[in-house]
Amino acid sequence: KERVYPLGLSILGGIAARAGHHVRIIDMNMEADGYDTILSALKDPLDLVCVSLRNIDPLANKNVSLVPLFVTLVSRLPKVKIIAGGTAFSLFPAELMNLAALDYGLVGEGERSFPRFLENIEAPDETIPGFCYYKQGELQINPPDHTVDLSQYCPPDHRLLSPLPYTKINQYVPAIGVETRRGCPLKCAYCSYPLLQGCKIRCRPVGEIVDEMEKLYRDFGVTYFHFNDPVVNMPVSHLDAICEEILDRGLKLSWTGFFRENMLTKENVDLYVRSGCNCFALSPDGLSEHALDVLQKDLTKEDILHAASLLADTGVCTLYHFMVNVPGETEETIAEGKALIDDIYEIYRKSRSIGTVVLNHIRLLPHTRSTADAAACGYLEKSDSLLFPLYFNPRPFQNLRY
Repeated sequence: KERVYPLGLSILGGIAARAGHHVRIIDMNMEADGYDTILSALKDPLDLVCVSLRNIDPLANKNVSLVPLFVTLVSRLPKVKIIAGGTAFSLFPAELMNLAALDYGLVGEGERSFPRFLENIEAPDETIPGFCYYKQGELQINPPDHTVDLSQYCPPDHRLLSPLPYTKINQYVPAIGVETRRGCPLKCAYCSYPLLQGCKIRCRPVGEIVDEMEKLYRDFGVTYFHFNDPVVNMPVSHLDAICEEILDRGLKLSWTGFFRENMLTKENVDLYVRSGCNCFALSPDGLSEHALDVLQKDLTKEDILHAASLLADTGVCTLYHFMVNVPGETEETIAEGKALIDDIYEIYRKSRSIGTVVLNHIRLLPHTRSTADAAACGYLEKSDSLLFPLYFNPRPFQNLRY
């Protein structure tokens, strides 16, 4: 299976270590027996166990949940204070606090909140942004902080968790991620990024981003990176500056990320390729003008086809992701979608550089427009839990993906 280096754990672990705490990080995904490794590590007295849940489920239309594994892990931990966090936890804090009987939780970014929590583990400050705690038996969840200044970004502490074991385990996906910015002003109907990171874009200094990449290359031989941003080329000037810095330093590195189609030009695509981009991941999602509208992509089919023409000319691998059986799907929109896929394949006929076209359904997530639409049309009942995989896939086109 494809695995990725846990940035959040490494960042917060480094912050805790610099504050004088003794820290050990264990990635269960990298252990032959993750439970045994953790229980062995917890034989020594500890003040606090921090548990991070990155994914709630594997997505890709799989009806598999990672929640039972999370709850099992927490239930097997010794009687010590436990705080949970991570992307998945931030989406479902109330459900996971109750289900796993957690002491505390942190929603959203932790660079400022976590150190404040560590100042007094026995009686934490109840005003900490994103803090989840019980008061007189009632769960309290504070609003998260989406204003962390990324000019003060704390890079991952690789002394606590070496990237080396991650460098040769994946066949397709780069295991080492790099954050260049946070926040997304787009309003894609299904997406939780604005909920997790806020709507305002906050960028890291370009030199510090490339410093991190160069150090990973020098110290651990990392040559392939994934830019972990919601959309890597927004703002365009920021990614362009990163690429220019990579070229100016003469670094022979490869990278990938998810791109916004209507921000690609011949000039910047050429720059990305010269600086090491070896895979353009695109998620236009809508296969028809109706679908693009419903998904609030603020894109047109012309934008998608123009981007395809630019990328096919480079010969660099391109990946596409679309969603099918969206609200309001009809025989006409289905025919339009099939024609769009045919047009895309035709554009790549000569270069043969299209990697794959992935078709998925909408995973319904909390506080998104797609979830509201599903409820409005009667597909989603009030009693339905979004904690476990629930995809929008109504009749009569429930087999459309196949």
